[in-house]
Amino acid sequence: MSATVHQAFRDSAARHGAQPFLCILPETAEAYGIAAGELAYGAAAEAIETLRAAYARAGYGHGHRAGLLLENRPAFFLHWFALNALGVSVVPINPDLRAAELEYLAGHSEIALAVALPGRHADLQAAAARAGRELRVMGPDDAPPAAPFAAPLAGSEPGELSECALLYTSGTTGRPKGCILPNRYFLHAGGWYARIGGLAALRPGQERMLTPLPLVHMNAMAYSAMAMVLTGGCLIPLDRFHPRSWWDSVRESRATVLHYLGVMPAILMKAEPSPDDAQPGIRFGFGAGVDRKLHAPFEARFGFPLLEAWAMTETGAGAVIIANQEPRHIGSSCFGAEEDDVQVRIVTDAGAEAAAGEPGELLVRHAGDDPRYGFFAGYLKDAPATDEAWEGGWFHTGDIVRREADGALRFVDRKKNVIRRSGENISAVEVESVLMQHPLVKAVAVAAVPDAVRGDEVLACVVPADTLDSDAARQEAARAIVQWSLEQLAYYKAPGYVAFVDSLPLTTTNKIQRGEMKALAPTLPGSAHCVDTCAMKKKSPEKSHAGAAR
Repeated sequence: MSATVHQAFRDSAARHGAQPFLCILPETAEAYGIAAGELAYGAAAEAIETLRAAYARAGYGHGHRAGLLLENRPAFFLHWFALNALGVSVVPINPDLRAAELEYLAGHSEIALAVALPGRHADLQAAAARAGRELRVMGPDDAPPAAPFAAPLAGSEPGELSECALLYTSGTTGRPKGCILPNRYFLHAGGWYARIGGLAALRPGQERMLTPLPLVHMNAMAYSAMAMVLTGGCLIPLDRFHPRSWWDSVRESRATVLHYLGVMPAILMKAEPSPDDAQPGIRFGFGAGVDRKLHAPFEARFGFPLLEAWAMTETGAGAVIIANQEPRHIGSSCFGAEEDDVQVRIVTDAGAEAAAGEPGELLVRHAGDDPRYGFFAGYLKDAPATDEAWEGGWFHTGDIVRREADGALRFVDRKKNVIRRSGENISAVEVESVLMQHPLVKAVAVAAVPDAVRGDEVLACVVPADTLDSDAARQEAARAIVQWSLEQLAYYKAPGYVAFVDSLPLTTTNKIQRGEMKALAPTLPGSAHCVDTCAMKKKSPEKSHAGAAR
């Protein structure tokens, strides 16, 4: 059995040498200025060995870290696997990062080398200088420069528990933490996907998996890439999600499996229906966060199941849960029930076990002798945060879920996203889900703002679907959105403020940066583009009854 990611790829290349490992579509090739086409396992293995030898000659080895700022290009995989062969951990770098963020990453991760697009070399070198770090920088086609210092673990062989990657959290609730991910993390993720079966069964040597998700994200790097490596499938990485050409890309690539984020179905459903909507070649979509009201209509329109899953960067596949078996409870934010190798607790704020149907924080661990099997190894340079996350021997996810009587788990919200208004707990995600259905709303993020009487009030940051170039237009739009939401939600959940913005603070995977929203929201009431709609939120007997029934 393979002990490292490189060994796993090498073994697959020996079995599937002529099979395609990567497929780069013309649209992605044009965006990147690279050649379109397919790269076979055998050819990739030869390129990886050439790189491995070059890195070894330059002095890179076990215990070094190397940043990869290569977007979703084939070069990312080739350099990752070559460096992994030597025990060098890779640190995927989000191309959207700028000066202060790069300085933090360079200093915190202590990377010795950055393999980056030429246009970012000066940024990386300046960031490293500010962080007081010596850093070598090279392009993906350059010869590796000499290592700036000796490999910290020189003389020891990399293995299953050696660090494979340092992946930074998205920063939705605070400053990014560096998650130390050993080889086992990636091998277990790919192995889990290969054997999970049910509606997500992968056919060895036959699947073509298309993903627009970035390789700085665990989904694309651990699940998609490793599942294809371990089953001899073909990965089709896109430069990003292009709504207008998405289905053309799906058909042209001959994809059989799609990976998605919840925002994607919502955008695709807004397109005009077409005779070409049905996608008979797609066996399933794998993702999370689809709007529950759109789940069934999406599947009916496009003809394949969206399998909702739950995991975190920290958990990997050590505690992944997926709705890959029927009944999937479509349209209820259900992400399935745990398999035998995962243990789950749902705990209320009071620390008690939640009853059936009662929301609480999701706590997880791997079953068996090692509760951390398949998880991250810890947060880099932050043992207290690691210990806090594992308090009591369970990993505290910060996600609020509930379990129904049939055992199915349903996502409610992130624990820190709950808005508490007059004693009522309000899920930001729930309100966002409803607001996204309004035709005036292109994108939305909901957060709490202080209220002297109620504790919190609900504020919605809305990116409008059309230009609102006057105060009157904004007032009219805000009232329409809130009036409609009052018809969909208990009155206290409707926005008390609607702020129209040009864009939302998002991570590279299009998740709302909750930390930034928390800081931004209190500054908006009273500003020019923020409409006060608190007076519209009036309790009525009918609405009160509807709210109590929830």
